[in-house]
Amino acid sequence: MFDFDNALIVRLLDLAGIGVFALSGALMAVRLRQTLVTASFFALLTGVGGGSVRDLLIGAPVFWVQDEAISVVCIAIALIVWSTPERWWQGRLLEWADAVGLAAYSVFGTAKAMAWGVPPMPALLMGVITGCVGGIIRDVLAGVPSIIVRPEIYVTAAALASGLFLLLLWLGVGTPFAAVIGAIAGFALRGAAIRWSLALPAYRDPKTGA
Repeated sequence: MFDFDNALIVRLLDLAGIGVFALSGALMAVRLRQTLVTASFFALLTGVGGGSVRDLLIGAPVFWVQDEAISVVCIAIALIVWSTPERWWQGRLLEWADAVGLAAYSVFGTAKAMAWGVPPMPALLMGVITGCVGGIIRDVLAGVPSIIVRPEIYVTAAALASGLFLLLLWLGVGTPFAAVIGAIAGFALRGAAIRWSLALPAYRDPKTGA
């Protein structure tokens, strides 16, 4: 359907997803007053976690094991965050960095899955896994409630990014435009959820209403 290896925008989305997820992992460790080693560990696992699970599921070589520059970048990001003033990273930067990574990485995960012969629907799910698992790992390591067990829109934003990317490809839109539009849409939905605390309806027992 498209030339994955020569799609520059797809590669850029991959790097963006890794970088900002590594940033969010390092920020979490710093906010917990952890050591540089722990911050580096958080950055690495958050940056590559989703992509590693995706590659194992689709039978591809685990990407960061084949490219040593990726682990170096994750550790470098952790070093920068850990050695700079905390005021530089205040506010909701962690949430916004996570939103960028979610959108970019979801599109990339779907693109890579399709390049490995995965049909569209499972490829969409591979995109969601790629975009969400790194943040889940970060939250589990930090001992905080994971975003996926809260009603706040998160997985839905990843699914929107992946699904819109696939839809636009099916409609004949070029890969660069489909990738950018899909990622922007996913980021916009997640950003709206952050800004206005948007959430999906939680389950209520029809008998008790609770």
